[in-house]
Amino acid sequence: MRDIVMLSRFAKPYWVQAVAAFILLTALVFLDLAIPRLIQRIIDVGIAQRNQGVVIETGLIMIGISVASVLVAVGNNLTSIQVGEGIARDLREALFVKIQALSFADLDRMRTGQLLVRLTSDTAAVQRYFQINLRIGTRAPMMMIGSLILMFTTSPSLALKLLPLLIVTTLIIVFFVSRMEPLYRTMQQKLDTLNTVLQENVAGARVIKAFVRADAQAGRFQATNTDFACTSITVMQFMALMMPILTLCINVGMVIVIWSGGLSVARSDLTVGQIVAFTNYLLTTMTPLVMMTMLSNTWASGVASAKRVNEVLDTEPSVADAAHASALDAPVAGRIEFAEVSFAYTHDHGEAVLSNIDLTVEPGQTVAILGATGAGKTTLVNLVPRFYDVSTGSVRIDGVDVRTLAHASLLQQIAIVPQETILFAGSVRANIGYGAPDAREADIVAAAHAAEAHDFIERLPQGYDTRVEERGVNLSGGQKQRIAIARALLTRPRILILDDSTSAVDVDTETRIQAALARNTFQQTTLVVAQRISTVLNADKIVVLDRGRIVAQGTHRELMQDSAIYQEIYASQLGDGVAQTSAHDAE
Repeated sequence: MRDIVMLSRFAKPYWVQAVAAFILLTALVFLDLAIPRLIQRIIDVGIAQRNQGVVIETGLIMIGISVASVLVAVGNNLTSIQVGEGIARDLREALFVKIQALSFADLDRMRTGQLLVRLTSDTAAVQRYFQINLRIGTRAPMMMIGSLILMFTTSPSLALKLLPLLIVTTLIIVFFVSRMEPLYRTMQQKLDTLNTVLQENVAGARVIKAFVRADAQAGRFQATNTDFACTSITVMQFMALMMPILTLCINVGMVIVIWSGGLSVARSDLTVGQIVAFTNYLLTTMTPLVMMTMLSNTWASGVASAKRVNEVLDTEPSVADAAHASALDAPVAGRIEFAEVSFAYTHDHGEAVLSNIDLTVEPGQTVAILGATGAGKTTLVNLVPRFYDVSTGSVRIDGVDVRTLAHASLLQQIAIVPQETILFAGSVRANIGYGAPDAREADIVAAAHAAEAHDFIERLPQGYDTRVEERGVNLSGGQKQRIAIARALLTRPRILILDDSTSAVDVDTETRIQAALARNTFQQTTLVVAQRISTVLNADKIVVLDRGRIVAQGTHRELMQDSAIYQEIYASQLGDGVAQTSAHDAE
């Protein structure tokens, strides 16, 4: 319940509607509880004494109460729906904002499927919890308490005879409800796994088809789906046991009332009207218990989902602004220093991805990071925008440790073209202008020219207004990369990070992009992660990484003379003969 209480803060903006719903619900309970007493009056005063006027008068009062009950119930439903939907909207927004604030390390730990379930299924469960409580959940205990009081005022002796049965029924409900919450939490965890498998299969459909792994993936999904179904069946079967047990309790209660009450009527201790009223109050006492049982799945799933939602909301980003973080107001010069940097993705005895990195990049320089797959190239450049924090050492920009800077102001100085090109549904123009939505048309076109994207964009059906479909599926890999480069250049960053961002373009296009970047009058510091050695030949400095360590750095000419590893890479990509010739020329 602690998690539900924590989420109740989302109901504060709707407290007026919530109070109105509660007042209407209370009025509805009083109206419902008045009906059995009026039936008693009809029987004892009207029918027993053959008084037609009492029957008509009381009947009209009952009709009026019924009409009022309908109007009050409608008002309660409308206000409670407003509260529930408002809470769901605000909760989804809070979750979305929180996810956006999480660092890369946090997102690495949380799978996409889990986050999607929390944004959808878990949020809906919390919404149902609050909404049902304002409509039925609060009404049920109020009806039960009111009915118990009226049962004792109608016939204390008969009420005492039923009290043990009511206690047993209550204990049965508590037993079932207390065991439902962990069952529903397990079911939601299974749904997490199912959504993760589904998301991976949808995103990787082309790879699955290319490797003819559809049957294997179908088997994996079937196993996960069956696991979820089995868990759901277990929960539903457990819930199904409650109704027969509670129905038995109700029937036993009715037998006790008719048997004991009938004897009391025969002795003239009670009237027939009192027995009828008592029977109605018994039903309005037991019915809320049954109602609460039926709603127990909503409560249990709401509590379980609230716990999972709070897990996200309570997550403190592993990368956050320091208490007195300073902002980078003026454009930076762009000097980058890595001072004895080591990094591991898991800080508790995790294997180091980078070890003892010492590297200085001067303002305006183009520095290329070269190395085999898994050498730590992308990890190294991800430390500059502080997507991750170093394990030891420091990363400094213009002599200032990035951990002491306001993260938003740091990112305003940096533009990144990541390994995996991400485009958004919308026009080509909107994608290029994503980081600078107020950019002029001339600047967008200039950025496209610099990224060697203008010509192919002009050939698209609507040019810059051509719609980019979801994930850019209507564009080639090279076209997407060039649009991503244009998007980065448009922001005129002081530091530009190109993470293997030309891997999908041909060598000629790559050469033209490099030449355009070199001609750029806005000189930024550029870090280039590359797999192809042709990408790095003209860099001011080439840094060779091997197993997370810098094994060589210098210009192409210097490395051809001094670095055996660089020579091997060069020879493997461009041929031994070329390597020997270049090495001879370097001398």
